[in-house]
Order: sequence, then C-alpha cells, then structure tokens
Amino acid sequence: MSDKVIAQRGLWLDEMEVGATYRHAPGRTITEADNTLFTAVTMNTQALHLDAAWAATEPFGERLVNSMFTLATLIGLSVSQLTQGTTVGNLGFSEVSFPAPMFHGDTLYAETTILDKRNSKSRPGQGIVTFEHRGYNQDGKLVAKAVRQAMMFDSSHESATAQSADTTATAADTSESGK
Repeated sequence: MSDKVIAQRGLWLDEMEVGATYRHAPGRTITEADNTLFTAVTMNTQALHLDAAWAATEPFGERLVNSMFTLATLIGLSVSQLTQGTTVGNLGFSEVSFPAPMFHGDTLYAETTILDKRNSKSRPGQGIVTFEHRGYNQDGKLVAKAVRQAMMFDSSHESATAQSADTTATAADTSESGK
C-alpha cells in the first residue's frame, strides 16, 4: 500500500507555457433554472432573461442566457485545470465579448490559451499570467471570449504550503496524544 498523497490543483506559474492551449472538460449545459436563478440573485431585471412572452417578440424570439452567467461559467470551467489552489487572485479583464448568444439547453465548452506570463517585480514567488478564455456552444460557435490577468503562485508556494500542512498535522497529533 502506498503512502503517496496526490492533491488536485491547478498549474503553478512556472508550469504554464506561453502559447499553450488547454481544453477544459466537461462542458456545462445551461438550464432555464441556472439562468433564472443567476439573473434573480444578481438583481438583473432584464426581461430578455426573465420574461418568455416578451422575449418571444424580440429579435432572437426567446430568452437569452445572461451573459454574465456565461462569463462566470467560462472562467469556472478553467479552474480545476489551471488555477485551483495556485492563484493569488484575479487582477482584471482587459477584453470581454459575446459574439453569439447562449440559449437554455445550450452546452458551453471552454478552452484557454496562455498569452503571457511574467514574474512579479514586487511579490517574490508570484507572477502575472494573461489568459485568453474562449467559450463555444455545442455547435462549435464562439459565444464568449475574455482576456484575464491573474496573479499566480510559482511552485515555491507548494513547499511552503506543504510545510504549513505538516506543522498543522504535527500540532494536531501532539494535542491528540496529550489528552
């Protein structure tokens, strides 16, 4: 029996390769409930997302998925592969576009290309990565694109995190045995 423990995580800054494209799986089928809940929770009263009768009279003939839900889902689809536990946080978005709408029942598929990365000048062990996220529907049509900058840890954070976890585990073991 192995004592090896493998933790799921994204990529460290030094593992990311400029120009590499990552395809994220699985895709996410967007339901009417997803769209209605997100729209209501975010206080977006746009009838195009909520009022089926009114939306039927508009150019697309039906309700559209809230584009902010599409954006959030697009970024979310990349997390487990790229940034889970390896990001400090988002710095911003320099471009966001929605070339085609999403409808209830559409499935969003995502891919991300690393456009740029550099070490931070002021934060040792961290750096800035520029991601280009692209979302496609089930027909392969581009429905969303976003360029995002994030502060990422490099792999030196892994050993710091492991040391902290070892210290916590040792302290827990000590307090348990001292009872």
